Amino acid sequence: MKFDVRYANHPEDSKHYDTAQLRKHYHISHIFEPDSINLTYSHQDRIIAGGIMPVEQALKLESCKELAAPYFLARREMGVINIGGPGRVTADGEVYPLGSRDGLYLGMGIKELVFASDDKANPAKFYINSCPAHRTCPTVLIPMAKARENHLGSQLTVNERILRQYIHPAVCESCQLSMGMTSLLPGNVWNTMPCHTHERRMEVYLYFDLPEDQAVFHMMGQGSETRHILMHNEEAVISPSWSIHSGVGTSNYTFIWGMCGENQDFDDMDGIPTQDLL
Repeated sequence: MKFDVRYANHPEDSKHYDTAQLRKHYHISHIFEPDSINLTYSHQDRIIAGGIMPVEQALKLESCKELAAPYFLARREMGVINIGGPGRVTADGEVYPLGSRDGLYLGMGIKELVFASDDKANPAKFYINSCPAHRTCPTVLIPMAKARENHLGSQLTVNERILRQYIHPAVCESCQLSMGMTSLLPGNVWNTMPCHTHERRMEVYLYFDLPEDQAVFHMMGQGSETRHILMHNEEAVISPSWSIHSGVGTSNYTFIWGMCGENQDFDDMDGIPTQDLL
């Protein structure tokens, strides 16, 4: 297992970062590699984000020195969304099948987690978000059809999109983790614009469904000090609570968002009018 640790930093520091420094602190690449577990631990609300891609063998997710816990979910909860071929997650002996775009919530206290693909020619790509938990919530399989669907935006502002809430109070119970997936319709390129911050939650975005020769310009920073990070297919970005998190692509795309922090109120946002951005 590859386990990368990123430390939290102050927005005043980020004003001085060049491209390489922005990417060092916030950008996550090489998420999916065959027969590998690649995770990033951020001290922004202690979220863990990453990918598990079993091909030739099933992969067991175990604890590590950085967690100082007897097993991975000893003090954590987890969300999983599969963006690859069909696979399955075995949690303490219970098997949960996940087709493409299906999700799974795993509660604190599960001791053994094993990830496997049904077909090595079309392997599963399990994207995970995990954060600290204070109690055990029931494990729930969430097929894409069961996610809460919202239609947002407009073709006139090239941001027409479908937002699906997987781990959300209206769908399943969790301690603090929220997770979902947003798909931009063809001909649309902007997400989350007008933009916002939410001081009570941080967020991680995974961008995918993006052709290899296309890119997304992910906007971050305070509204008065915006920056951008260039994103390619199946790359993620850490968004601190003080940062906007918006993006514009050279084509349409899909992204998975995961949040943790003070509350789970999806509408708890501090909006920033587009004309006020600098």
